[in-house]
Amino acid sequence: MSKTRSRRLRKKLFVDEFQELGFDVDLSFSEPAGTDRIDAFFERFFTEAIMPEGLVFGGRDDAGFVCSSRRGSVSEAQRSAVSDWLDGQPALRDFRVGPLMDVWHD
Repeated sequence: MSKTRSRRLRKKLFVDEFQELGFDVDLSFSEPAGTDRIDAFFERFFTEAIMPEGLVFGGRDDAGFVCSSRRGSVSEAQRSAVSDWLDGQPALRDFRVGPLMDVWHD
């Protein structure tokens, strides 16, 4: 059964044309990393990959979620830029960049 919702309600619920997309990031460091090394990695990650793309990252040392810093969705190009940056990092043994998914619902 399909629900008919007003534009205002769709906007409040972030559905249909107001849906916002983001993606998961999982990180595995190449060797046991100390706090200083992890801090240095994330400083570079934020200044070189996240902020220039207009994104934000929320999470912890080994996993997190990336979404747009403004209203709207992350594009496939932004997702690829983050993945390419992570691919060139020697501090990482492995990483996974998930597919674009709904930020607000499941």
